[in-house]
Amino acid sequence: MSPDVMPGAVWAAELSESLLSSLGDRWRHVQGVARRAVEIADAVPEWDRPVLVAAAWLHDIGYGPAVRCTGFHPLDGARYLESQGVDRRLCCLVAHHSAALVEAEERGLVDELGAFELEDGPVLDALVYADMTTGPQGQRLTFDQRIEEILSRYGEGTVVHRAILRARPVLAGAVERTERRLAGCRG
Repeated sequence: MSPDVMPGAVWAAELSESLLSSLGDRWRHVQGVARRAVEIADAVPEWDRPVLVAAAWLHDIGYGPAVRCTGFHPLDGARYLESQGVDRRLCCLVAHHSAALVEAEERGLVDELGAFELEDGPVLDALVYADMTTGPQGQRLTFDQRIEEILSRYGEGTVVHRAILRARPVLAGAVERTERRLAGCRG
């Protein structure tokens, strides 16, 4: 996707590319999530659309070798963005994308993640939707397909597997709320 689709997010696309472009599927996934965020931007107020798209570009930067510290990518990404002086709201959206609090509990990192406020509303819901309907190569998936893909990629008993199973209802709620908001915009 060309980052100029949402001009307010060009810098985020460039930063993400600089940190993730060498990571193959991870980079393809991020591009797909950003593309999806642009497609569903009507689910959030107009003034929040650039924030949504920037967060989509940045949500997985914690996987970048230059950023990775704890091994928990939402926290690593948020801390990196904070160290770069990025807007606090974006740091928090990255920290809490896709029910990260559940995985933080599994990893014993709740206090560390708690340094970033949890936003509850349309932007975080839409970010979850974009992430949870985009596969590892950037392809569109249904929510159920994405959950199954994650569970199969991370073996039973792993931290991510346990966290996704626990977080599924929270993730499903965000997806459903976003779908309702989109239906309200189109109906």
